Amino acid sequence: MTRYLLIVYFFFFIINLDNQVKAKENFFDEAKILYDKNKNQESKFLLQRNIVFNPKDYTSYLYLAKIYKKEDNQVELEKNLDTTILLDPKNEEALYMLIELEIEKSNFSEVKKINEIFLQVCINLCDKKKLISEKIKSIVPKNESN
Repeated sequence: MTRYLLIVYFFFFIINLDNQVKAKENFFDEAKILYDKNKNQESKFLLQRNIVFNPKDYTSYLYLAKIYKKEDNQVELEKNLDTTILLDPKNEEALYMLIELEIEKSNFSEVKKINEIFLQVCINLCDKKKLISEKIKSIVPKNESN
């Protein structure tokens, strides 16, 4: 009987230990709090740590993209948005941010392609449709004149 109790205690100990390790490996919640407080460098560090432990956590990539947007680092912004969309192809916020980035670059063909996807998946950001179409209209003459 004590042998069975010992096995049960050991089993619960292992489960508890596993949960504690997972709790220490999830840095996203703390990183988001720091991001909300505009502590971007600290937040970026924790987001990158979270990606090491949770490489499929698309929200970490999205928040890194937001930080790089604030820092005006378009290369890293695009990398993180692409990764976010790779992991979660229906992520409206990432699609919208990528549309804005491509509009900035005046890449009309890419904007059109991403916008078609955005229109299919939009649920929360559907109010941005009109804004996107206005921005697309504003870059069409630039491309046609070249």
